[in-house]
Amino acid sequence: MRTLVIGDIHGELTMLKELLQKVAYDATTDELILLGDYIDRGPDSKGVLDFVQSLKEHGAICLSGNHEQLMLEAFEHRSTDDWLHWLHTAGGVATLKSYGFGSEAIEHSMSSDGFLTAEIAAHLDVIRSLETYVERDDYIFVHGGVDPEIPLSITPKHRLMWIRSEFHDNYRGKKTVVFGHTPTPRLHKERGNFAPYFGDNNIIGLDGGAVFGGALHCLVLPERHVISINAH
Repeated sequence: MRTLVIGDIHGELTMLKELLQKVAYDATTDELILLGDYIDRGPDSKGVLDFVQSLKEHGAICLSGNHEQLMLEAFEHRSTDDWLHWLHTAGGVATLKSYGFGSEAIEHSMSSDGFLTAEIAAHLDVIRSLETYVERDDYIFVHGGVDPEIPLSITPKHRLMWIRSEFHDNYRGKKTVVFGHTPTPRLHKERGNFAPYFGDNNIIGLDGGAVFGGALHCLVLPERHVISINAH
């Protein structure tokens, strides 16, 4: 059985479908793991969440990214700061547009009032159902990374979705950690290098910056080879 692991999608539904076709994904024989960040910045966050829900219903393991949590908090906390941060820093404007809201209504909003449609409410339920990490005999799959100082089982969910350099630089565990969240040019320390990152310390970074003109990557296990779709 193959395990297929896909990094950050960010509304790039066409790329996701093309990648699954390219890897010849078969839900009856393959294990599919999505590492989160399905929404924000890209053109079709709504479509991606619909598709993720369908994949999940057919057995895919779908993890939550920090962007899903930002959207959830923006609607649940009813805080102006959380709302504006999601919209204008995290890319939530593009997400709301994918649900059919106009630019003017979004730009003048200070809260989620008037935006919680039945469709969005259903997708927030999907987000609440997402897992935070998956652990196997030889691998850990997670959105952001693991804290080298805290046992995985008691690490706060927020930490697993947001951690960066403390994990990248200091992880020394025996299990290989496969993660997204940090675009790979930052890991390679080379601008424009969107290739997957295979670290010497048992970490594999798969956020190829699809929404930034990079690539959407699928790691195929146990072979450890990567199949990609470049941004259009």
